[in-house]
Amino acid sequence: MRSHSRRNFLKGVGASVGASLLFSPFYDSIANAAPGRKPKRLLVFFTMGTAPEVWKPTSVSGETPTFTEATSPLAEVKENIVMIDGLPSASPGNNHGSADGLTGMGYSSQGPYGLISVDQFIVEKLKGSGLSTPIPSLLLGADTSGGKTGFYKGSNLAPIASPMSAYSTVFTGVAPTTSNPGNNAAAEDQLRRRKSILDNLTREITSLKGDLGSEQKRKLDLHLESIRQIEQRLSSSMPGGSGGSGGCTVPTAPSGDMTNGMKANQLHLDIICGAFACDITRIAGIQWGSDQSMNVNIPEIGLADEEHNGLIHGNDPGHVKLIKLEKWLHEQFVGVIKKLKTTPEADGSGMLLDNTLVAWCRDMGDAPAHTQNEMKFVLASGTGGYLKTAPGGRYIKSSERHERVLLSLCDAMGVTDYSGFGDPGLGAKSPLPGLAAT
Repeated sequence: MRSHSRRNFLKGVGASVGASLLFSPFYDSIANAAPGRKPKRLLVFFTMGTAPEVWKPTSVSGETPTFTEATSPLAEVKENIVMIDGLPSASPGNNHGSADGLTGMGYSSQGPYGLISVDQFIVEKLKGSGLSTPIPSLLLGADTSGGKTGFYKGSNLAPIASPMSAYSTVFTGVAPTTSNPGNNAAAEDQLRRRKSILDNLTREITSLKGDLGSEQKRKLDLHLESIRQIEQRLSSSMPGGSGGSGGCTVPTAPSGDMTNGMKANQLHLDIICGAFACDITRIAGIQWGSDQSMNVNIPEIGLADEEHNGLIHGNDPGHVKLIKLEKWLHEQFVGVIKKLKTTPEADGSGMLLDNTLVAWCRDMGDAPAHTQNEMKFVLASGTGGYLKTAPGGRYIKSSERHERVLLSLCDAMGVTDYSGFGDPGLGAKSPLPGLAAT
């Protein structure tokens, strides 16, 4: 009999159809909208902590930052971004592996949902709102098996690791908008091939059941239900599909070196943008590495190392290598902002970034010191969107708890009932003051 460890189970299933609860139903209701435009999408860009001296602006005039070498790519979209610094977590002494980053509260199970990250909490609160997308929560990320991700719903969630699996999961049954009837036969053939892929995945996953414990079997059943949901919508109308309306363009299938986690995540970002454009999901997250490690292999900048032990705690005088990595990560963050900024809404109502909030969140504020005393965020939205922005960018330093930024993400999505999220001892829960446009 084959033996499957928990890690191999999560890795195998995650690479096939995604993290547990990926296709959980949308939830209750969207609260009354606060002043200003509300995004209808949230993208969480999640990485390990950094060295404060690498990230902090070299100077600040009013709220206008002067970017460091590591953060210099932000200058290209400075009118869209807000940097936030100085915020302690509920447990500032926590370090790698703590859940605080996106949950606001360590490992204690709090509220009706237990330990839950802000992205999943928003999904819960959206149930019954009338919003229906094929994938309520899309979590992607290569090279995460060496530790924990920032995403939680009761337990730690494993993202889809393989770009090919992510592409099949997201775009199965979706055909590009076309006015050429001659393409119908090709579309039908594509659907048949994708149905065959799902049949193979079902057989592969079902074969695991005999070797797993009860908790893992429960998660496996959730994945099988996810596949059934995909099968049910293969022939139904889809945004941009042959039976639907809208003008989305399905991206080309991933290609290139997908064994390199850094390159794979670049492909994942393209998939997320395509999923947003086709209204397949409203909530997405991308995980870079894990809380313990990220294998860095970026030939174009001459960097090959491991982030945690090599760049953060290794022999890297002046953080030269870490600066290279952080600058590259900032380029990826800026790249997805630019893509959202130039991709039109399917209904022609503007660009995707006009209705999207992108949030770069981290698991620690000071990675070399292993503390969460000064949690750091970079948020981005369209000008005139949720964020109060400025032509030169904004830098906010606050001693408020970092959970208030997470509450701002909820507020941005129209969720203003925060019960069941974060630290129950925080007192009156409210978004971070001065962050939202009025």
